[in-house]
Amino acid sequence: MRPVQDYEAWVDTQLGAKLKVLHSDRGGEYMGKEFIVYLKLKGTTQKLNVHDTPQHLGVVERHNRTIVERAAFGKKPDLCGLREWGEKVWVRVEGRNKLGGRVKEGRWIGVNDKSKGDRVYWPDSRKVSVKRNVYYDRTSASRLEGEEREIVVETNADLPINPQDPTASSQGPSSNSPSTQESGPSVNDNPSVAPSEPLTDIEEVISEVEMHSKRARKPAQKVQDLMDGTAVAAKGTRSQKAALRGLQVPTEKSPAPPTDAPGPSRCAESYVLEGEGTSDWIMVGEGDEEYGMAVEISETEALEPRDIREARRRPDWPLWEKAIQEELDVLKGAGTWDLVDAPSDANIVGSKWVFCAKKDAAGNVVRYKARLVAQGFSQVPGVSYFNTFAPVARLSSIRAVLAIAAAEDMEVHQIDIKGAYLNRVLTSDEVIFVRQPPGYELSESKGKVCRLRKTLYGLKQSGRRWYQRLVEIMEKLGFKRCEVDQAVFYRKKEGKLMIVLVHVDDCMLVATALPLITHFKIAIAKHVGITDLGELHWILGIEVRRVRELRLIHLSQRSYLESTFRRYGIDQLKPLSLPMDPNTQLTTAQSPATTEEFAKMRDIPYQEAVGSLMYASLSTRPDITYAVQVVSRFAKNPGPAHWEAVQQIFRYLKGTKDLWLTFGGKVKELTGYADADGSMAEDRHAISGYTFLLHGGAVSWSTKRQEIISLSTTESEYVAVTYASKEALWLRSLISQLFDTTLTSTTLFSDNQSAITLTKDHQYHARTKHIDIRFHFIRWIVENGSLHLVYCPTDEMVADVLTKALPSPKVKHFASELGLVSV
Repeated sequence: MRPVQDYEAWVDTQLGAKLKVLHSDRGGEYMGKEFIVYLKLKGTTQKLNVHDTPQHLGVVERHNRTIVERAAFGKKPDLCGLREWGEKVWVRVEGRNKLGGRVKEGRWIGVNDKSKGDRVYWPDSRKVSVKRNVYYDRTSASRLEGEEREIVVETNADLPINPQDPTASSQGPSSNSPSTQESGPSVNDNPSVAPSEPLTDIEEVISEVEMHSKRARKPAQKVQDLMDGTAVAAKGTRSQKAALRGLQVPTEKSPAPPTDAPGPSRCAESYVLEGEGTSDWIMVGEGDEEYGMAVEISETEALEPRDIREARRRPDWPLWEKAIQEELDVLKGAGTWDLVDAPSDANIVGSKWVFCAKKDAAGNVVRYKARLVAQGFSQVPGVSYFNTFAPVARLSSIRAVLAIAAAEDMEVHQIDIKGAYLNRVLTSDEVIFVRQPPGYELSESKGKVCRLRKTLYGLKQSGRRWYQRLVEIMEKLGFKRCEVDQAVFYRKKEGKLMIVLVHVDDCMLVATALPLITHFKIAIAKHVGITDLGELHWILGIEVRRVRELRLIHLSQRSYLESTFRRYGIDQLKPLSLPMDPNTQLTTAQSPATTEEFAKMRDIPYQEAVGSLMYASLSTRPDITYAVQVVSRFAKNPGPAHWEAVQQIFRYLKGTKDLWLTFGGKVKELTGYADADGSMAEDRHAISGYTFLLHGGAVSWSTKRQEIISLSTTESEYVAVTYASKEALWLRSLISQLFDTTLTSTTLFSDNQSAITLTKDHQYHARTKHIDIRFHFIRWIVENGSLHLVYCPTDEMVADVLTKALPSPKVKHFASELGLVSV
């Protein structure tokens, strides 16, 4: 009865109305004598439902159903996106002394309904108070497109420079801060986080604080000099360096506010400027106002600005300006767009500059490249684009062709297509308007937009349009598409062979004689602009080293790995001899379940790190494939144990970064190994692994969690050889079509005698009758002679490293068998 009384009082006071009718079911709470008497005294009519007619109270019953469904759903909710008690805020410290901190950090949990203030939660004291001067942390999602920020960082502000550094927030000039009486939230000390760990969003490093000031302020002249690339490095104090160490450098900056608008205070815009050409900390100041700039960043990040404004503030701006002008000349020469007035109802696609410093095999910058990119995410499907798929050469195809090229001493060159995506005219159905290039808008064409006539990088359909154009060109030059990899083209004439493997605008040329490549370069240059890069030394971030006298080709990602080590702070850790500890068992039970655990993992770039590892495992490092497959299963909600496993893979790569995937060895025929491990403790799904070797090196490999739950070791091994057989057929087709080679039966090794027998004869009916018919596909392959299964002992099963964590001696042995050797 009490809730009804409260509701009546609220309606009477707020709305000036009376409760005339109360419609309910026949629950005991509504049929009590006291309740009925109360309604009569109030003059309220009571109406009751007939039994078993919930539809008469549809709105209320549906709400009850919603509550029950939420409670009975049974699925563990995904809480990884939640933040502790709402958004971070900065609260002004009232009555502080002159040397005390100006603000302290809290968590905004709502507006107080009884006073004009905000409710702020203090995690360290677990108390809630109402504050008036609260400044919010604006996330990147709330910013306008293309908005940038001015950068001012002050070392004596009471703001935490590094969230992972528990001492950072105390690096102030005085310990007599009023925050000692009522401190902000403590910083989690997570030892598993590397000091130089990158963060995906600058708002997670240091809050952007919207603070009001009496006047607009400009950064000190030396700060401006640093932003212009003209500052001179000066040594900072140890405490200042400690406060800044481990900070990932952002690149977004906002335009300075107008002079008549309130500007940020000294501790408002807590950002750090990306520096150039120094590995020390730069401390610059003017008078008693000291600003700390963290400029310790990786070489790759230092070379590549992330927007036009940052590029203009760098000392190497003339080089980037030249690259931009070259790109504009290409766009203009290709007739990419017409400047028109923007239609009132048109969808205008944004544009941005993307910068890339291209390096040679030694890691030296050989070219500054700028590319104008359309922001295709704003395109409307079915209006401005339709089909989007475009194939690229598979890494397995590239490795297989390189393996044969090494053994046969073929010529291997590379060319780059200039403005590849600018070589296709849009159809009449594709009406696309793009904003003018940022920073290069024509003054006489203010307000106009670019009506695209040709495709542009970033558009959804650009890749497909370029591929269609490429097919037309290659057919005119007498090339055919490979049926099993349609980004591979080949031409055979009078016993001479040439192969072209295309990955967007990178083309790898392989031929039996150098004149074939020379003539091809001349011929294709008549259709598109090209850059002749000579012999192949670098492709898709993979370094290629060739020893022709020994007929060897080596592949390595050392430069890529070293950059990832710097990015995730692994360069400060000791190397390890194995990618995953055999005694380590990772499960979902180790994932965060409480608010504190989520907070510790919130700023760790787990998915980004796993993605970096995945590219290495797919390209040149099959020895880490199993470990990467395991840690990737926890990417949605990783815990500290999972992050430690990721770090261990990096540390193993650090100790083995000098291993090269080598082709041209003693094993010439295509040979495969397939294995399975059915000891998964958590979900009982077995792990399948296979690898195929050609001319001494692995050209294809895979680690995959089986779709079914196997009932025996024989069944899991049988499924594993079926998976491997599909890859064997694909590789056989690729090699046969490109090289006109009649392959004999391909040998596939397995360490399970029962599985081998099952591929030849339909035995063990009682134990195998439940196996799905599609897994019996291997029987047909064995029967027609394409595949020949042979038993090998487990100690010689190369695919064993793809199915389980092994001790260090076995990892080293199988890595060598896969073709990973020191050069």
